[in-house]
Formats: sequence, structure tokens, C-alpha cells
Amino acid sequence: MLFFKVLKHPLARGMVTYSVLWPTANLVQQSLDGRSYDALDFVQSLRYGLYGTFYVAPTIYGWVKITSIMWPKINLRTAMIKAIIEQATYGPFAGISFLYIMSLTEGKTAVEAVKEVKLKFPTTYTVGLAFWPFIQTINFACIPERNRVLFVATCSFVWTVFLASIKNNCISNQN
Repeated sequence: MLFFKVLKHPLARGMVTYSVLWPTANLVQQSLDGRSYDALDFVQSLRYGLYGTFYVAPTIYGWVKITSIMWPKINLRTAMIKAIIEQATYGPFAGISFLYIMSLTEGKTAVEAVKEVKLKFPTTYTVGLAFWPFIQTINFACIPERNRVLFVATCSFVWTVFLASIKNNCISNQN
């Protein structure tokens, strides 16, 4: 019963959701890469789960709370404003954090992590500009605040498959 009481809190729901979605998305990406079950990197998947649970869910929860305080109205205009501001602020923060922190969890040095951010962030951010404003406009205009982290987590599954692809396959802005 305590578990279900905890899940009534949006942050706890988000953390539980991300603890499943992020490692699962990583495993999907590995499978799309052509890896068989025997070749899947479950340690990498665990890193995604830890990152999603203890970093992404709390930062998204914080962002949603801040924006709800700053723009309490729920209408299309406000939703679009929030989505644009998110892409200008939270988007870069999230993309850089992901590439940098995940590089460190792989055992790379800080210098190597910064190099990876410089190489891969432009592509990550450009694709995010096409994906997240649409998702967040729906989120802020139509989804009740108590369910926003969960809604974003569900959409994040697709995004995390993309991020894992960027991270693992050296997709970058190289010509």
C-alpha cells in the first residue's frame, strides 16, 4: 500500500516510469542496431535507467513545477510560450547533461566528455527543436499538471531511443 501512496506524487511516478522507460529505450536502440539478445549491453542499459530515474525525472519535475508557477494558465498560447522557452533553456541543459554525464558513466574523462558534447550536441538539439515543441505544447495545453511528467516520460521513450542512437553510433554534425 505504501508503494501506491508514493506513486500518487508526480515525481515518484516519473521516477518509476523513467526507471523502466530509459533502459528499455536503450535496449530497443541496441536491438535496432542489429544486436542479438546475447550481445545486448545490459550494463549500458542500467546506466540509462539510473540516469533517467535519478537525473532526468527530477529535473523534468522541477521544470514542470517552475513553469506551472510562472504560467499557471492552461491554454494554447501559454502552452506555446512554455514550449518555446523550454527549447531555449531546458533543451540545451538536458542535451548537454545527457551527453556529458553518460560519457562520464562510460569511464571517459571530462575532456573526452566535453569533446563528445561538442561533436554530438548540435545534431541532438536540432532534432529536439523539431520534436519537443510539438510534444510540450500538447503537454502544457491539454495534460493536467499531475500527469505531465508521466506524459513526457512516455514521449521520452521515442526520444531516448534517438538519444541512445546519437550516443552509441557517433551520429553527429560531421560532414
